[in-house]
Amino acid sequence: MNTINYNNIPITPSKVVCIGRNYVEHIEELGNEIPENMVVFNKPNSAISSSLKFFKEDTRFEGEICFLIEKGDIVAVGFGLDLTHAKLQNYLKTKGLPWERAKAFDGSAVFGEFVAFRGELSQLKMKLFINDTLVQFAEYSLMMYKPDVMLEEIKAFMHLEDDDIIMSGTPKGVATYAIGDRFVGQIFEGERLLIESSWIVE
Repeated sequence: MNTINYNNIPITPSKVVCIGRNYVEHIEELGNEIPENMVVFNKPNSAISSSLKFFKEDTRFEGEICFLIEKGDIVAVGFGLDLTHAKLQNYLKTKGLPWERAKAFDGSAVFGEFVAFRGELSQLKMKLFINDTLVQFAEYSLMMYKPDVMLEEIKAFMHLEDDDIIMSGTPKGVATYAIGDRFVGQIFEGERLLIESSWIVE
């Protein structure tokens, strides 16, 4: 079973619950429709990784604010990357088929360290730099579905185990990447840096 680090302690999420199409500008950049309801899909434990690998030329990164769940509530935050086989996902969407082959493959949920969080969720924001260039920025106000709504809707049909993760969706700026690229993801509360995670693409 794959693990993540929470306050330097390894823990094992049973699943990663992902929120799709949660930022309007990202929806527009991919030419998708704004959904009538919250889009939810899962990644299994086998998708979880602490390293960032190159898979193929059309694989896309999506930086996200991520939440760790204990007893049904958010207890920690971290930076995560939702990796997507873009061409395959587009094909699956045209056929009305599930996304798992494009979204839930091994190594497709990349996480840095999680840190305990008891602050104001409304003050959260994230930045993603690749090779020292800012490529993605997100904050609470830009989310279509806020964290409390995510929790309510997910728990309406799915039990969240302790140590499960919610990936809250990605803002505009997604793209492909290459071996040797340096990723630095940051999570802030207001102007205070909570956690920084970095990877070199293998």
